[in-house]
Amino acid sequence: MASALGWFSIGLGLTQVVAPGGFARSIGVQDDSSNRATVRLVGLRELACGIGILTRPRPAGWVWARVAGDVMDLALLGRALTSKRNQHDRVAAATFSVVGVTALDLYDSVQLSRRPGATTGRGLWSRGVDVKKSITVNRPAEELYRFWHNFENLPRFMSHLESVKVLDERRSHWKAKAPAGTTVEWDAETTEDRPNELIAWRSVGDADVDNSGSVRFVPAPGGRGTEVHVEMRYDPPGGVIGALFAKLFGEAPEQQVMDDLRHFKQVMEAGEVVLSEGSFDGARIVQRPAQPPANVSRR
Repeated sequence: MASALGWFSIGLGLTQVVAPGGFARSIGVQDDSSNRATVRLVGLRELACGIGILTRPRPAGWVWARVAGDVMDLALLGRALTSKRNQHDRVAAATFSVVGVTALDLYDSVQLSRRPGATTGRGLWSRGVDVKKSITVNRPAEELYRFWHNFENLPRFMSHLESVKVLDERRSHWKAKAPAGTTVEWDAETTEDRPNELIAWRSVGDADVDNSGSVRFVPAPGGRGTEVHVEMRYDPPGGVIGALFAKLFGEAPEQQVMDDLRHFKQVMEAGEVVLSEGSFDGARIVQRPAQPPANVSRR
């Protein structure tokens, strides 16, 4: 069965890479440049999985990677079903087919993982992603700590966060954007809190995405403000395969955290995030060229 799934991945992947427009039309999705790019990326993923399955003596990990890919495909098809531009009957039929393939992939993954000496697939399925980034902000540590300590402020500069609701002194509820227009939610608890120095947190309970993180505020040399050091670890949906797929869509966690830190710097120094497409002021996007506000002197 694994060999059959491997050849299926290669055949499907070649079709998606060579004829993305025709494939999109066949499943009822509008044939445009954006959808063609998505189909090609999915095709590259299928080719990688197929080659991995056929060239490994114990391919359990790569079959688990197919399961992760199936979940992503179902999310994309679910999004396609909400668009009026697509043919819903064909998209629904494609979704039903993917559900069937997912069942086969899952069954084969479990069977292969039970074999002696098999790689269970957790290296591909559940390995965490670690990110460490820092930036210097021209503000005292006390001010930065006070702003960050109220987690409800985080969506002001973290573009992937939709909302954070503080539940009590230690717990909060987070809602974030995920690939393919989906969202994920989790509860978090503060694990360490040293005023003006450190805040650490971790997800608890049945989180959609297990994660943990910390932010340290260290006085910068020469009185240049405060160094903000962020460390985060999370288990993305689909594990490392999911993280790689997210990177193909421009959602690499390293770049995302660095962008968020730059936005934090702008919020604290200028009072808003200034972007070339517009500036994020609270929950409002103001369209204008990238430039500092008039009341902030140029450095």
